[in-house]
Amino acid sequence: MNRIDKKFEELKAQNKKALITFVTAGDPDLDTTILLIKEMESQGADIIELGIPYSDPIAEGPVIQSANARALKNGIKIKNVMEAVKRARESVKVPLIYLLYFNCILQYGPECFFSDCKESGIDGVIIPDLPFEERDEVQGCADGCGIHLISLVSPTSRERMGKIAKNARGFLYCVSSLGVTGMRDRFETDFDDFFRTINKYAHLPKALGFGISTAEHIRELKGYCDGLIVGSAVVKQVERSRDAGEAVINVGNFVKTLRKAMDE
Repeated sequence: MNRIDKKFEELKAQNKKALITFVTAGDPDLDTTILLIKEMESQGADIIELGIPYSDPIAEGPVIQSANARALKNGIKIKNVMEAVKRARESVKVPLIYLLYFNCILQYGPECFFSDCKESGIDGVIIPDLPFEERDEVQGCADGCGIHLISLVSPTSRERMGKIAKNARGFLYCVSSLGVTGMRDRFETDFDDFFRTINKYAHLPKALGFGISTAEHIRELKGYCDGLIVGSAVVKQVERSRDAGEAVINVGNFVKTLRKAMDE
């Protein structure tokens, strides 16, 4: 069984919600990325997303764009990230997911990419610029390696939501707001209506992301879904740290706060 499926089953049995956190691989360096993964797991993250650095991350806001630029300046390649994940997997048990752009997979070669994902210990992949209708280009490779392609739905996906949900794997990534990722003070989406529509079609776990950045957001939104995704706010903890050691401490303390709010 894929670790993502197993994790959501475990959480359901415990009447708990998934805390899904994100960091950009290689920011500030890959050794620190490994430490961050371990620290987030130890402080209560249930699933961890790793952003593959890319020069044109169109779905990302300024915080994650800057993290991508810092990682690329370090010369980080996908092969390096695969090796780091393999090292992390020596002790890390939680599901690990890549977030990356389709061109990265094309350049790497889809068959080779998903094979290396399997070997290194990746459980799922999010490709924000790959339309659902074009997933067949990589779906077979992913399925053959037991890797879940995570589908996204947004408040504008209503006409396609049934088709997307029917073919989703792992969990359904529910985008809270239109636009790019980033920390938000408030949300304009009518979540009652959004999830009423989603729940008509989706019978697998639902996780809400984009803009969730505080413990208050966690408390406000956790009742709608099976998990919450926190990205830019975690990356911001890395950005504002003076060195790698401080980054690990800051991220760990932040994730601990989020976990407490999730379990209240």
